[in-house]
Amino acid sequence: MSATQRIGSCERCESPLERGDLRCAICGKTTPDLGPALEAARVQVLRCEGCGAAVKYDPAVGAPACAFCASVTHLEELIDPVEQTGAFAPFTVTRADATAALKHWLGGQGFFRPADLASRASLEKLQPILWVAWVFDARCQVTWAADSNRGSMRSAWAPHSGEAHLSFQDVLVSASRGLSDDEVDALVESYSLEDMTTEPSAEIELDLARVHVESFDVQRSAARRRIVAGVESAAANSIKDSYIPGERFRNVHTSILLEGLETRRLAFPAWVLAYRYKEKLYRAVISGQDASVVTGKAPWATGRILLVVLVVLASIALAALVIAASS
Repeated sequence: MSATQRIGSCERCESPLERGDLRCAICGKTTPDLGPALEAARVQVLRCEGCGAAVKYDPAVGAPACAFCASVTHLEELIDPVEQTGAFAPFTVTRADATAALKHWLGGQGFFRPADLASRASLEKLQPILWVAWVFDARCQVTWAADSNRGSMRSAWAPHSGEAHLSFQDVLVSASRGLSDDEVDALVESYSLEDMTTEPSAEIELDLARVHVESFDVQRSAARRRIVAGVESAAANSIKDSYIPGERFRNVHTSILLEGLETRRLAFPAWVLAYRYKEKLYRAVISGQDASVVTGKAPWATGRILLVVLVVLASIALAALVIAASS
């Protein structure tokens, strides 16, 4: 799969350069004019007044409610150069699959949810969407320092430090405003980067309504900062998992020196559902490639929670009485 916007290499360090890069992401050298810049024309999107998500504007549809949160949308023109989605992951979950997955998810929410949640919840809206993210490959040198219980002797902690050369592939950094970070974290492992397409599929032999395609709507410099922050986060997690000795550690500090970075701009499928339970609306999101992956909000059974609290308090009081009687 190739969905990069690479148009050349840095004259100094030979790192990949992409359209819109004013400087090399690795060594900082100013880039020459290697070709046409990112699309500089005004781009029309629909901006949600609630969650801030931007989706591509379709004159045939006008300005519908937001596909992510159902808030009001308005037409907006983006003047700054806009990043373009390079490839789209296809839907493999049908509308019927998504509806069945919601019912199954509602029925498995546990004791502290209403017992009739699956039977009384009614589906209000089911919308297919394509949300956007950067996916990067990177190489970097990492220096780290941390306190660990290894070698602490009489003290609780001992200092440790070191260096590591790390490589990362297919690390995803969300560019979505319509989905929260928690929702993205729940969905991300369900996607395959195989069989990507250069155009979003509106039908692909599935019972799909019009698919809402989220747009990249951040400046190139801001996008680069978020991607580099993603590299730093991935490096820090790798150091914590594999390089710090001992069983416990604290005060972990890392510093990275990028040696290679290549970025793709991809869109991933999901179903956004709104369901109603006792006159209140809740949202759930289902992966467009794995119907078993569902994330969302559900009501609590306050009566059951209070009952458990009362039982726990009664048990504590009874235990206190037994201890007092035996002493």
